[in-house]
Amino acid sequence: MKRILRAAAGLAIGAAMTIAAPFAAGTASAEPFDAAKRGEIEQIIRNYLLSNPEVVRDAFIELERRQKEEENAARAGTIASNADILFNSTRQVVLGNPEGDVTLVEFFDYNCGYCKRSLSDMNRLIEEDDQLRVVLKEFPVLGQGSVEAAKVGVALNLTTPELYGAFHNKLLSGRGQANAARAREVALDVGADADALDTAMKDSEVAATIEEVYGLANGLGLTGTPSYVVGNEVVFGAVGYDQLKKRISDFRQCGSTSC
Repeated sequence: MKRILRAAAGLAIGAAMTIAAPFAAGTASAEPFDAAKRGEIEQIIRNYLLSNPEVVRDAFIELERRQKEEENAARAGTIASNADILFNSTRQVVLGNPEGDVTLVEFFDYNCGYCKRSLSDMNRLIEEDDQLRVVLKEFPVLGQGSVEAAKVGVALNLTTPELYGAFHNKLLSGRGQANAARAREVALDVGADADALDTAMKDSEVAATIEEVYGLANGLGLTGTPSYVVGNEVVFGAVGYDQLKKRISDFRQCGSTSC
């Protein structure tokens, strides 16, 4: 901790001297700091910071807050500029009420343990809120098996979209590795036609759908699953039913995820 504070103090001293220098050099009677004067000022600042380390802590907190604020603003801008494909892409899956007044977007991976645990939260939200529109985005980030499973899901949505909900629930709630073989087995179990599914797997739309999601995820700064979008906010991680419900409720009430 002391090393961190010393480093922070050093940074603060440098910043303070950078700010102070123009004032010293900017007047007719003033001269630039000489080595002795600079050393004296640095020592005063250093002693103050080491005696009051909470100043450094508060500065770090404020810097983190500003960075987060800037990141959120950038993501909100990305959401606004990509709203059409984020919320209304012809390639996406829609569950719940297609005409709902609030849309919740989920980026997921069939091999993501947190996505599996969050499935019940999503199903509960859909069951309890008849005005909720849910958009699912296949975002396979956990290896080749995940990519294979996502391709089966996309192919199923191309051929028989009415079966996707059952497929999604069964595959995501199942145990073991999700891959092409397992996903195809689940698709057939819920009623998919084998020949139609196999033909759709070769359709260029399958790869295009996943690439579209990768592009969105990259623009939004998503690095893992599950990740959600409500309104103009990105929600990272398996935050749980209560937090998702509150954001949905707040957005419905005041147009923001935090009223």
